[in-house]
Amino acid sequence: MSRAIFTAILLLGFAFVRAQNAPSKNAPIEKRKYYTQRITQPIRLDGIPDESAWNAVEWSGNFTQYQPNEGKAPGQPTLFKILYDDKFLYVGYRCLDAAPDSIIKRMSRRDEFPGDWVEINIDSYYDKRTAFSFSLSVSGVRGDEFISQNGNNWDTSWNPIWYGKTHVDTTGWTAEVKIPLSQLRYGNEADKVWGIQVQRRIFRKEERSVWQYIPQNSGVWVSGFGELHGLKNVPSQKQIEIAPYVVAKTEKYQREEGNPFATGSDSKVSVGLDGKVAVTSDLILDFTVNPDFGQVEADPSRVRIDGFQNFFEERRPFFIESRNIFDYQLTGSEAGGNYDSDLLFYSRRIGGSPHGYPSLAQREYAQVPQNTPILGAAKFSGKTKKGWSIGVLESITGRTMAEIDRAGDRRQETVEPLTSYFVGRLQKDIDAGNTVIGGIFTSVNRENNLNHLLHTNAYSGGLDFLHFWKNRTWYFRGNVIFSQVQGSKEVIANTQRAFEHLFQRSNASEIGVDEGRTSLTGTGGTFRFGKIGGKSGKLGQVFKFETGITYRSPELELNDIGFMLTSNEINHFTWAGLHYQKSFSIFRNARINYNHWSRWDFGGQFLYQAFNSNVHATFRNNWQVGTGATWNPYEVSNNALRGGSSLRLPSGINHWGYIQSDFRKKVLGSVEFANSWGFEHTARSNDVTFTLRVQPLDALNISLSTGYTHNWRRQDQYVGSATYNGSLRTIVSEVNQHTMRYTLRLNYNITPDLTIQYYGQPFITRPTYQHFAYVADPLNNDFDQRFRRFSGSELRFEDGRYVVDENRDGSVDYTFGKPDFNFVQFRSNLVARWEYKPGSELYLVWSQGNTPAVASDLSSPLNRSLFDNLFSQQGRNIFLVKMTYRFLK
Repeated sequence: MSRAIFTAILLLGFAFVRAQNAPSKNAPIEKRKYYTQRITQPIRLDGIPDESAWNAVEWSGNFTQYQPNEGKAPGQPTLFKILYDDKFLYVGYRCLDAAPDSIIKRMSRRDEFPGDWVEINIDSYYDKRTAFSFSLSVSGVRGDEFISQNGNNWDTSWNPIWYGKTHVDTTGWTAEVKIPLSQLRYGNEADKVWGIQVQRRIFRKEERSVWQYIPQNSGVWVSGFGELHGLKNVPSQKQIEIAPYVVAKTEKYQREEGNPFATGSDSKVSVGLDGKVAVTSDLILDFTVNPDFGQVEADPSRVRIDGFQNFFEERRPFFIESRNIFDYQLTGSEAGGNYDSDLLFYSRRIGGSPHGYPSLAQREYAQVPQNTPILGAAKFSGKTKKGWSIGVLESITGRTMAEIDRAGDRRQETVEPLTSYFVGRLQKDIDAGNTVIGGIFTSVNRENNLNHLLHTNAYSGGLDFLHFWKNRTWYFRGNVIFSQVQGSKEVIANTQRAFEHLFQRSNASEIGVDEGRTSLTGTGGTFRFGKIGGKSGKLGQVFKFETGITYRSPELELNDIGFMLTSNEINHFTWAGLHYQKSFSIFRNARINYNHWSRWDFGGQFLYQAFNSNVHATFRNNWQVGTGATWNPYEVSNNALRGGSSLRLPSGINHWGYIQSDFRKKVLGSVEFANSWGFEHTARSNDVTFTLRVQPLDALNISLSTGYTHNWRRQDQYVGSATYNGSLRTIVSEVNQHTMRYTLRLNYNITPDLTIQYYGQPFITRPTYQHFAYVADPLNNDFDQRFRRFSGSELRFEDGRYVVDENRDGSVDYTFGKPDFNFVQFRSNLVARWEYKPGSELYLVWSQGNTPAVASDLSSPLNRSLFDNLFSQQGRNIFLVKMTYRFLK
């Protein structure tokens, strides 16, 4: 593998040298036009466009290869026709193929785009930035995506109602698509022009061809579309969709003797409603009442010991559909970094676990809901013909009560207050999208502060801008944001001391805890300048780059409705890449990238410096390979000691790589690895993941991945803190953390509308601690001088705790708990989904979760501990039936 990577680097370097003086071909590209016709005769959707109505228009073809041999003729010709009436847009395809027996007919769930397919992208707003995509595979699988940011974002969460059929014959395959106009958004002008693009994929060659040629070096997509003409007097569509549902659920779990709430079984039936109403032809209202997401796949197991919160992707359908309008990244840099996960709106905050837990006396039991109930939610979104993008979301979560029992006497205690979540988003396109300005405002309002645990009110907002020039290849973009949180003195003091802020840090000259405050107001922002396209050389290479700065002031707080890892940072980043987008030598495409990062806090303290280079290549046989390295010569963390002080961390180097076999084959294998070393033997990390995917049938695929991670730090892992002689003692130690994870996925697609999917993940992580010390001089250049280890006479272990006699006078000075633990978890679900009519679904779900109490099992081998303990106690099994029926007008 290393030889293949080395060869790839040499060839890419040679190509880079050749390319510097290569001529470029950037002649103006003519916009293609297609003229459609209104029909009055019906189209029988059977996949064969042979009805007489299709004769009203001409076939269009003459596609151009997009990948791998950009600009050349495609391997097989493609033709299409477009018709419309008052309710539908019709597309007919003829995909000619000289070897019809070689057409790949793989099956999958919706939006997985298997095998050979065709698709049409429709810019019905004609804003040259957004479009609706409808893909149909030869096996009949539908895929739909909402395209935004001129093709830089393709959102598969958009699930409109539409219809498609295919047919294979001796000349290739044909298809018919029927798209309700109510699923598109457009203005009310009498004579419409829409942007369109038609694309075909030939799977066996992994070839893409397009109707409207758009050079890859242009850096654009939607703005390069051809045009659809002939749409006259298309009526506005008053879309109304109502989808009531009923859910029957039974939970089985281990019975707990004496606990009246843990009888071993619970059952309930609930009902709810989803709806969609088109207020105008380009603005839509979505709403949900008492939503249920029981069919949604469980989050992967994840445990962090560095203090930072985990980020989990949104999986609930109501919140992921149309999320592009509400997506507001603080940074979103090409260089990447931890700051890129920060969001003004993180929908997982809505309906999460309650923040409180009841105070229980002896022999009291509590029943606490796992999630805060969402009483209802609504969002209003769309885009007007004048270029205004509008998004408004409101969600109400109910007051959540824990029920407490003591010998039959019951009482209730609030664990989450009634809460309103609001997001408003507005953007305006200027000069056909070459300039975009926008703003966002969010609010969280709670009925009380839950015994000084929560902010009573939290607000955030921002202004953003984007400007393109030189055919949208150069850009300047940025935003400025603010936040304000309000609450009691206790709540705001806790926020100042929280991990994200740490105002109590001893060496922080710019901040300090103010016990009398009842609000905090912070700011942040990002400014980025870059190039995403331009002239290409003989090998199709394009130089791209971006540089910028992003900051978060110490008082910035977003975690009531957003996601923020930490505040009090100023980050600079630069990324540059040479991307080979055309095939050359042994490559289909390749890229070489360079990155560097620097960071300071608002006190002027320099925190971080790193440099990175990486290379990626796809070979002509569709194998993929990549490798990269990062050198980190300097790092200081304001968070590592949880408020004790800043701590200088080891400098070091990181190397990673991956290799993946041809994804078109029935058997696919891949390996990913990463290794890092702290200089002077101060830290070490190793991570490797193997994945095997097998496709024994077109309708069945199975994948298994196995991952192992080992992290070791010599002395600087935070353990806890204590007070000694009036001063703070921050306890640290050496840590060894071993993690194993297995992920099994099985997908069986009986038909495009009837699928069975299984997901299962056994997981174990085990951090063990030794060689305890306290922090003595946290910023010393010498690693060993930063800590003072406890000697054998100063530290002993008694009754489950470590006892410290620091002055060795025979009395206990302070204690701290044993931090070692063994965490085992199994999560799985089996989902059968049947879309028995478009938009109406039946789900049968079995989900299983088990987190056995095995924290003390620290000596047995990792895998033995995982599989011996995985089912050592009865897990929680949930059996669920959910049925929705969608009424469409």
